[in-house]
Amino acid sequence: MKHLGTGIGWRPEIAAAVEGMPGIDWVEAVAENVCPGHLPESLVRLRERGVTVVPHGVSLGLGGADRPDGGKLADLAAAAEALGSPLVTEHIAFVRAGGALTASPILEAGHLLPVPRTRDALDVLCENIRIAQDALPVPLAVENIAALISWPGEEMTEGQFLYDLADRTGVRLLIDVANLHTNHVNRGEDPAKALDELPVEAIAYVHVAGGFERDGVWHDSHAHAVPPAVLAILADLSSRVRPPGVLLERDENFPAPAELERELTAIRETVEKASISMAPEVSAPEAAAPAVSDAVVPAASETPEPTEVPDETAASPAAERASGDAHKASPSTDPARQRLALAQAALLSALVAGTPVPEGFDGTRLSVQARALAGKRADVVAKVAPELPEILAEGYRTSFVAYAHGHPMTGGYRRDALDFAEHLLLGGRLEDPDVRRQVSDWWLERSGPAPLSQHPAARLARATRRVLLRR
Repeated sequence: MKHLGTGIGWRPEIAAAVEGMPGIDWVEAVAENVCPGHLPESLVRLRERGVTVVPHGVSLGLGGADRPDGGKLADLAAAAEALGSPLVTEHIAFVRAGGALTASPILEAGHLLPVPRTRDALDVLCENIRIAQDALPVPLAVENIAALISWPGEEMTEGQFLYDLADRTGVRLLIDVANLHTNHVNRGEDPAKALDELPVEAIAYVHVAGGFERDGVWHDSHAHAVPPAVLAILADLSSRVRPPGVLLERDENFPAPAELERELTAIRETVEKASISMAPEVSAPEAAAPAVSDAVVPAASETPEPTEVPDETAASPAAERASGDAHKASPSTDPARQRLALAQAALLSALVAGTPVPEGFDGTRLSVQARALAGKRADVVAKVAPELPEILAEGYRTSFVAYAHGHPMTGGYRRDALDFAEHLLLGGRLEDPDVRRQVSDWWLERSGPAPLSQHPAARLARATRRVLLRR
């Protein structure tokens, strides 16, 4: 058992600053950016100093209708083992839809989208989490997400949904208090009610992040300072149970190290002050509490919270019993998977392919979400292929957003960048001959094997493509 303490999201842009910050007990790294055989030297140095590193997955899609991809699970497991992590984390979200269950093309969201809080979705999510738990060498914790949209016909509140999920699977929870604030502004959900209903004894650690409000919509940007409202929710949570770990997330617009340190100090002080008022009997015990029964959902949980996360080798006995019992008792979820698949495909298609808004959804809010998805794709492609915004200059973002609205992402961001360039070239959308030449050369260099083959046939094929693209 290991207490995490106060941490920060490790990103390459602030790696040196993180290494020099005082009081950093642990860091979290995006799992998809970790190559187990070639760990970043900064993470290696942090580990050698005794700083815990937790891999945080973003692409597994545990809330999707399909079962988790074995390759992605293997990659997540390899990252955990390479980093010597005590646990791994992912999201309660879906990130893609379509495929065999709907007999339609697979669409990628490039973003974490909310799972409907229904019995069908809960059944599928529980089974997917059990599959992931069986494949991972360390315990799994899953995170509540922020959302701009609400599903019609939901059967549970967020707190009830998380309570049942933890009870049925024994999974730990990563509670993001910034996401609770986002859902308060965007969906009218009360953070205090969610904290009343969720099982605080299942919390593995807590995320804290900033955002901004525009036209009545809160954007969970991870690029702004943590607002007082988010710290207030952290204080409310910490007054109920001392979280085993608290982590500051920052993904963009990185401030000076001194500003990050001030935010970390504010987070520490918030937890300390709130914890002082906590009654002695609510302080964390040495052993994990047993799984709770789904027969009764308490109005407010006062169950003691462990201050430590599971060790690297095994889940708690209670979690193992809960997982095993659920395997035996759970009926087949194939019909639930198909119903969920159709619903998620219809929603994602409306967001990224311009198909009609599914019945019951707020069309205005879906338009806001669609624009946000297109903007995020533009931002990520600009990072993956920084040459494109340099070549296209001010026209890059406008051109990409227009392209994104009619061209869903069906692969990764590298493929998206290549498809965008090809769209510009074949559609005759580049009037400046110099710009067209630069985009053509960029596309030719990256669309084939790397490094480029010097075989005469390959060189002839490249020359032919170049002539065709320049016509």
